[in-house]
Amino acid sequence: MTAAGTRVAAVDCGTNSLRLLVADVDPAAGRLTDVDRRMEIVRLGQGVDATGRLAPEALDRTLRALGGYAKIIRAASADAVRMVATSATRDAANAADFVRGVEDVLGVTPEVLSGQDEAYLSFTGATAELPAAAGPYLVVDIGGGSTEFVLGPGQPAGRPAARTGLRALSVDIGCVRLTERHLHGDPPTLAEIAAAAADIEAALDRVKCLHALAAHELAVPGANPLGREALDAAGAWWSRGRCVP
Repeated sequence: MTAAGTRVAAVDCGTNSLRLLVADVDPAAGRLTDVDRRMEIVRLGQGVDATGRLAPEALDRTLRALGGYAKIIRAASADAVRMVATSATRDAANAADFVRGVEDVLGVTPEVLSGQDEAYLSFTGATAELPAAAGPYLVVDIGGGSTEFVLGPGQPAGRPAARTGLRALSVDIGCVRLTERHLHGDPPTLAEIAAAAADIEAALDRVKCLHALAAHELAVPGANPLGREALDAAGAWWSRGRCVP
């Protein structure tokens, strides 16, 4: 506890990067004050798309970087520590090796987020300081293994977003995944670019459905910004199973 409130530390381990935020939280004022913010590229998801496993060298890189973060957290005297992991960890058959390593280095068990939970937290963080009346908002979080699309109303200042009213999709079109799957040349060939674009377009078909249906729910009756044609297309995508709620 500090004069500014409770000091907390959050660690976010994605497919490509490892992020740390140490901050003082004042719940009464709904305010977060940064104390220390770090980011390192560790590429934990190296090869996961092809092998389904976390590579030993990727685990080593990540845990060494995490060891540095642990020293920063201890020096800052954080009252609480939370760590989350996303796409690479939830896809890996040997995720338990990562969890054990984190427990040894950081002293906490990392939470492996589902795609839906990742989308919800991305939306909450991105819209926390935006005016509620200016919503609805579409948040797009491009990661190394996946990209989250979340559409929902604005939230009152200082409060987390309500899960009701949010429409979210997590799709496997992260930058590391697509690079390893398709972009082998430097520069990549036209055929490689076309293959990556095809994967992206297939994922975006599902997002179009999400956008149309959610906009229909959030819009003022009779003032849907997408129009009848978009809603009809969304219904067709939905009925053919090309997207999910």
